[in-house]
Amino acid sequence: MSGEFPSEDQVATWLKANKDFFERHPDLLADLTVPHPAGGAVSLVERQVGVLRERNLELRERLQRLLDVARENDVLFEKMRGLVLALLEAGSVAELARALEDELKSRFGSEFVSFLLFDVAGPTGTAQSVALQDAQGQVPSLVRGRQAVAGHLRDEELTFLFGHEGRLVKSCAVVPIFHERPLGLLAIGSADTAHFRTSMDTLFISFVGDVLARVLSPLLDAHAARQSA
Repeated sequence: MSGEFPSEDQVATWLKANKDFFERHPDLLADLTVPHPAGGAVSLVERQVGVLRERNLELRERLQRLLDVARENDVLFEKMRGLVLALLEAGSVAELARALEDELKSRFGSEFVSFLLFDVAGPTGTAQSVALQDAQGQVPSLVRGRQAVAGHLRDEELTFLFGHEGRLVKSCAVVPIFHERPLGLLAIGSADTAHFRTSMDTLFISFVGDVLARVLSPLLDAHAARQSA
């Protein structure tokens, strides 16, 4: 006899297709009950209200997360704006290096900043000039690649990038500065081993590297001209 009755799936399908059924039969709502996790039973209407309340809470939490991300992006945009403007205002390689370090440390709270330039003669401010050949021997993957990397480096690589401070750096992010040719490396380090991770997004430091490359290239040309004059 049970075959004469519709299955549960058929009932569910039918109710989905006839969502006004309980509007036409409101008396059934008072008779229908569903088990409650806390024990006992509640009416279908009460259960629906509870489900809607739970969904509303989930939506509010999701909206709050979106608002938090939006606020974080606003803060990051203002920091990036200040950094980029400071770099654009630099009139020399030394001024660029000083502005880069100051902005990264003051605005972004970077603990260690290393700005290496390849084969640049004369004073370069807080930037350090190293031979491209030496860099290719000490950190070949960083020089050869065009993409920013983050995570942990070997002790000798940290020493090459940060000098005596390398022993204090437990994680870092490095971006090659490239514009038609290798110009240098920017490395940002942290004493926290988990601050920079291989899985992290490197969009920020990659953007800084792109801006640096565009600003640095003409400044290097002007610097070379002054040194040869």
